[in-house]
This record gives sequence, C-alpha cells and structure tokens, in this order.
Amino acid sequence: MATVRGLRHLLSCSRWRRGSGEAPQSRTLAAVVPGISQVDNNSDFLGKTPHRRHPGILQLPCIKVPPALAAAAQFLLLESPMPNVEKQVQALTNYLWSRRLPVEPQELQRRAVHLEKKFLENPDLGQVEEKLREAVLRALRKTTYHWQELSYNESLSLVYMAARLDGGFAAVSRAFHEIQARVPEFQPQTLMDFGSGTGSVTWAAHSAWGQSLREYLCVDSSAAMLVLAEKLLKGGSESGEPYVPGVFFRQFLPVSPKVQFDVVVSAFSLSELPSKADRTELVQTLWRKTSHFLVLVENGTKAGHCLLMDARDLVLKGKEKSPLDPRPGFVFAPCPHELPCPQLTASKPLACSFSQAYHCIPFSWNKKKQKEEKFSMVILARGSPEEANRWPRITQPVLKRPRHVHCHLCCPDGHMQHAVITARQHGRDLYRCARVSSWGDLLPVITPSESELPLSPADDKDFLT
Repeated sequence: MATVRGLRHLLSCSRWRRGSGEAPQSRTLAAVVPGISQVDNNSDFLGKTPHRRHPGILQLPCIKVPPALAAAAQFLLLESPMPNVEKQVQALTNYLWSRRLPVEPQELQRRAVHLEKKFLENPDLGQVEEKLREAVLRALRKTTYHWQELSYNESLSLVYMAARLDGGFAAVSRAFHEIQARVPEFQPQTLMDFGSGTGSVTWAAHSAWGQSLREYLCVDSSAAMLVLAEKLLKGGSESGEPYVPGVFFRQFLPVSPKVQFDVVVSAFSLSELPSKADRTELVQTLWRKTSHFLVLVENGTKAGHCLLMDARDLVLKGKEKSPLDPRPGFVFAPCPHELPCPQLTASKPLACSFSQAYHCIPFSWNKKKQKEEKFSMVILARGSPEEANRWPRITQPVLKRPRHVHCHLCCPDGHMQHAVITARQHGRDLYRCARVSSWGDLLPVITPSESELPLSPADDKDFLT
C-alpha cells in the first residue's frame, strides 16, 4: 500500500514508465500555444515508445461485466419476474438521464418575488391578495422542475440493476483505469463506496486492484439495495460464498473522524441529494475520509458536470483541513488545472463528458450487444498539483482528416484550444500520436509559460466541423 508520502513518489515516477518499462528520461516534449490552432513540436519526444502506446493513451477497449456478476443479475431477474420489465427499465433510464437538479429555496423565493411583481401590474389581481398568491403558486408549478427523491424498494432496485448495472460498471472502471494507468505502483488496501447501490463499484475495484484490496465498505441508505448488492456478490442467493471477500454493508457513513480509506467513491449519488447544502456536507465528509483518491462520477449531462465542478471547487477552496491529514487536494483527472472549467464559462456552456463502450448484460430485451456509457468524472488526490502530469486533455472525439487531425484540448492554462495538427507543421511524431488518440486521452505536450508566448491571433474557426 502507498504510504502517506508515497503518492508524491508514485505520481512522479510513473509519468513516463507506462508502456516502456523504463526509468524516466529527459525528453523534449511538444509545446501547445493557447489561442492558436497550431502545435509546435520537436522530434524524438517519444524515445522508443510506439505511437499507439504513447504516455497519454487512456482509452479502454469495450468493457465486459464479470461473468459471475452478469449471471447473478440474470438469475435474480428470472427468480423475481416483473410485468413489463422492459418498459420499466426504459422509463427509469430516461428519467435518470433527463433528471435535473432540485431548485434551491433561495431561487424559488426569487422567482416568486419576480412573478408577484409581474402580476401586480394586472389590476384584477392587484386588489385581492388571495388571488395573487394563487396565481404565483400556479405559475411556479408550471415553470419549476419538480424534483422527487427516489425510494428504492425491492422491485425498483431490481429495475435499477437491469437498467444501470453494466453502464455504471463501465463508467467506474474507466475512472479507476485513469489511476491505474498513470500510477501503476498505487496498490490500495481499503475502499469506501458511498451510494453503493447494486455494488458495481466493488466489482470494478476488484477487477482493478483485487490483489491488494482487503476491505470494501458499501454505504447506501436503501436497505433493499444493500440486500440486492449482497445477493449479487453471492451469485444471486442469500447464503452463497461471496465472489469478492472483505465486503461490508452499512446504511450510514463511519462516524469516527480517524477512519480513512485509500480510495473513496461516489458514483451517481450526488444527484440523489435534495439540496446544495446536503451535497456540500457530503463532499466535505467524503474528502475527510480520503487518504489518497476521491473519485466522483455522474451522468454526462450539464447537470452532472455542474455537480462535479461544485464538488471540485469545494475541495480545492475548502478552508477546513483535517488535523489527521492536513495535505491539500488537487485535481488528478480529468482537468489539467485547478482553474474554472472553460467548458462552463464558454458562451455556449457544454458538459465535460467521456464515453466508454461496454458489452451489455444479455437480458432478454437487450437487442444491442454493445452500448456507450456517457459520463462525467472528477478524481481528486491528496498532495500538490506539481505531482501530476499537466498534459492537455482531449475533450471531444478526434476528427481524422486527410493529412491533418482536429483535437479539441483543455489546456493547463485553463483555456480550450482547437488544435489542427499536421505532419508538415508539427512533425511526424506528434501527428501520429494525435491520430491514434481518442476522446478522453491526454496529448503528451507541454504549455510554455506566458512570458514565452507570442501574441495570439483569434482561433481559426474555419477548421471547426
């Protein structure tokens, strides 16, 4: 297991080790100039590493749920047949994806005051206070999103399992792979999963670090979900031998402030909380429980991305420091910086999301063998930002065209860049690296300091497609 100060060593030593098996070497990297659709490149920044395995490759092939988990899920559905299960699965999937954040009381009050002023202009309503109140409430009901808390009983838990087990497993596996690929020496011993649901995080963590993990703590407020997760671990029965040893189930978080875990995860759970105050309290608690990595995953929507950015800023700007672990936090992934998200500050805000292919569990209604899970994630780590690589992140699908490649990059200076890379202008090495890269990968280039930057012309928008 990594020691308290070991993460600094692990992060620094693993920068160039992936794919080559060699010690870190001094190599010349390319330089990304923000605001210009070009990337300056010096040759031989790869050494002997093949282009298809350059250090920024983080893509995963199509993920498959462990056979034991898929078999247990199929068995549980057959054992508890439900009418119109396919329609219920589709309805829940659509509802979860389209779900928005609950309106905060302050915002609701602001809207009510605005409507009241508007209705006071109507002489018919202005004289009768009761009619005015009814008109405001009626308008609020029509224009305000009605958020409802989901109560997972036995039947709804089974529907959730059928709808989200494989997709959730794929998203969390991709997040864990980010840590594995960049810090291969990190071997966690303890993990806590808040909002554990069907237990997909436990299965994904076991697939990633099964040799070192000895304790998994699953926390979920729904007793029905905990029972279902335990059944899945035991092959669909209540008395079988668990497939993953060392798993414990709780309905509440550990109370003791001394209890920390190497990896803390919250997957698709922040969106289940009714208010910003509840989310703030939870994120602070989860961060105090974190000794190395805090992994947060949500739907790849604007709402999900905003939740993660709020949590990210809360940890980075938080003044509260645990006396047991005073180390600050930094963004390990996906952002190459601690600045405001350029996707949200743009004129047309976009969600920073990623896509992971996975093999569907072969339920009877699954017509497709493969699907794509679109998700947003943020991984926070203990330490300082200097310990991590600061390479630009590819934030959209790479567009491959004859003799040039389009890459949309989130750069370490906190800006977005549309880089058009050609072999003639930027060198064969960088061009081939960009061509084999995918959405979510890192481009192994560095950003010069602002003092070295030339005056930047406007972005070349003609290349946007």
